[in-house]
Amino acid sequence: MTIELRHLRYFMAVAEELHFGRAAERLHMAQPPLSQQIRQLEEEIGFQLFYRTKRSVALTEAGTVFLQECQRLFRQLDQAIQTGRQVSRGEMGQLVIGFVSSAAYNVLPKILRAFRAMFPKVSLELHELTTDQQIAWLQEGRIDVGLVRPPVIEKDFKLTPIFEEPLVLALPESHPMALLPAVSLAKLSQEGFILFPRPLAPGLYDQIIGLFQEVGYSPTIVQEAIQMQTIISLVAAEIGVAVVPVSLKNLQRPGVIYKPLEEPTPKAAIALLHRYPNPSPTVAQFLTVVQMTLPPVPSE
Repeated sequence: MTIELRHLRYFMAVAEELHFGRAAERLHMAQPPLSQQIRQLEEEIGFQLFYRTKRSVALTEAGTVFLQECQRLFRQLDQAIQTGRQVSRGEMGQLVIGFVSSAAYNVLPKILRAFRAMFPKVSLELHELTTDQQIAWLQEGRIDVGLVRPPVIEKDFKLTPIFEEPLVLALPESHPMALLPAVSLAKLSQEGFILFPRPLAPGLYDQIIGLFQEVGYSPTIVQEAIQMQTIISLVAAEIGVAVVPVSLKNLQRPGVIYKPLEEPTPKAAIALLHRYPNPSPTVAQFLTVVQMTLPPVPSE
């Protein structure tokens, strides 16, 4: 006979009741088949579980130890089932998140706080990556979800805008225009600008360059930098000026002043990028938390 979980349950019922009749009632079965199953179990495992007389049933010393181990086994089984259910619902496991650097100054902290509060058993792993790096990592399965700068057109991925913000001008605090309430981009044609390479986030790059085209000139790029924090540090060092998302004001870098532009500016967006149409349960829960935490982005 192959030992199955039901055989162990039969044994545990008899061991806890120390009475075959009561154990049979508890198991909703007749007593003779139960007695037969226990004898077959003893033959299979090779040792006696009970001392039996016409008036009493008692565990042998080996039976007592076997009962303790069976109880431990079933506790582990119950825990395994509970863990599996939690993982299947996205309530336990690991979530690997990629994010563009500027997301750390707007949506990311709020999302992480909400997700941690709702799903404390999910381990979070965060990677600061450019949009093009996140696409590559998603394709390789190294991250589960990304916070990127749209547009992104990739097969088998879904892009969902979650946040929009205006663009502003970052100036050194010593700049002659730092005292103005707003600055016209048209008056900055002689300035040197700091920008990131286009392949890192072509959507945002094109929005910024489009602003210059609308006022009639192409900017002089004096320095390129990959991360927004680096761009702001270069502005503070008076290397040049930069057009950046307004949330960079939260960086609070000394030596930098942020000014609105007089010209109408497009909205810089952040979007979620993940596999579609079958995101993992944990990713699905993350998407739900984002929807609950952030106001919807108006559709164009």
